Amino acid sequence: MDIIHERAAGIDVSKRDAKVAVRVPGKRKGTFQTSVTTWGSTTSQVLELVEYLAGQQVTTVAMEATSDYWKPFYYLMEDRLPVMLVNAKHARNIPGRKTDVSDAAWLAQLAAHGLLRPSFVPPPPIRELRDLTRARQVVARDRARQVQRLEKQLESSGIKLSSVVSDLTGVSGRAMLDALIDGQRDPAVLADLAQRTLRHKIPQLIDALQGRFTEHHAFMVRQYLTQIDAHQAMIDQLTERIEHNIGPFRPARDALVSIPGVSTTIAEIIIAETGADMTAFPTAAHLASWAGVCPGLNQSAGRVKSSATTHGNAYLKAALGIAAMSASRAKGTYLAARYRRILARRGPARAIVAIEHTILTAVWHMLHNGESYTDLGPDHYAHLNPDRAKHTAIRQLENLGYKVVITPTAA
Repeated sequence: MDIIHERAAGIDVSKRDAKVAVRVPGKRKGTFQTSVTTWGSTTSQVLELVEYLAGQQVTTVAMEATSDYWKPFYYLMEDRLPVMLVNAKHARNIPGRKTDVSDAAWLAQLAAHGLLRPSFVPPPPIRELRDLTRARQVVARDRARQVQRLEKQLESSGIKLSSVVSDLTGVSGRAMLDALIDGQRDPAVLADLAQRTLRHKIPQLIDALQGRFTEHHAFMVRQYLTQIDAHQAMIDQLTERIEHNIGPFRPARDALVSIPGVSTTIAEIIIAETGADMTAFPTAAHLASWAGVCPGLNQSAGRVKSSATTHGNAYLKAALGIAAMSASRAKGTYLAARYRRILARRGPARAIVAIEHTILTAVWHMLHNGESYTDLGPDHYAHLNPDRAKHTAIRQLENLGYKVVITPTAA
């Protein structure tokens, strides 16, 4: 096998240190020798490692993506050395030889032969934006959990407010909860705090607000509301910071929100996770595969063992899932028509993944070619094959017991 890099290094990273294998030509022509050393993970020791590898004149450095422990090494090396981050799945060691030292040597050998593909590591501005959007997603999930705990606490007190009010922390719901905490127990007085259209449900609210709300419940509800307010404040601060950092990518965000189902928040996540620069992904299919929204391929002896989607980027997949669900409920759009078409044949789970794939394909073309989103319309499939649409409609009517006579309209 051809040698692509005569001087290569492999790094097996852990929390406290890293095993570094340097593979260089030996004394005899055609031979190579590998030396393995151990380096600490503190900034000063990593900087010493950078100088050591630069002195060894390595032309490629490969390291596995191990949790977040690779980041101090990669970020300090990226400006000085040709470093690449690789997926651990693509660099599995030979069974029975699994040690940190052998892993580092194996990485160096694979890198020397050019058998490793670098993972996508975005530039610093995108990394900062990604930190912000991921933090906001995490805090939003934590807030949702607190709201669920609040609802359970109300259920234990016999207060069925969530069965009438769609949002417990909305204006009306929050006013009623604050009044309960302050000692008000009269259901009629509490129900009268409803605002706007919720006032039409005052009779239902009076019935739902009858319970055995005690001082203990008031204390617990107060704690949950305090946590919810803290989470909401953090979400607002993160959103404000994201709006500041999104500046260079605002045109891309404005373009992406034209896709049905893609909100401003979803568009920001897409930009943060993909980098908005589609040159990292040669085709839309590459992007879909990287994100994990296309069927996998596991075939042997002519038989497909599995076609399940890969794990991909969890944050991006979650955002695309929300966008796909929203798009599937939209009226008069191509994505909704496509969802219903696949739903009838493959079921809801596969239909959602298909819509995620379609959205991400549109994202690639918009960001790569500067194209605008053009909706094909809800009748796209009917125009695509008019005869098939006609025969399907006739067959459905005949199955209902009708005799169909086709009369073309005047041109």
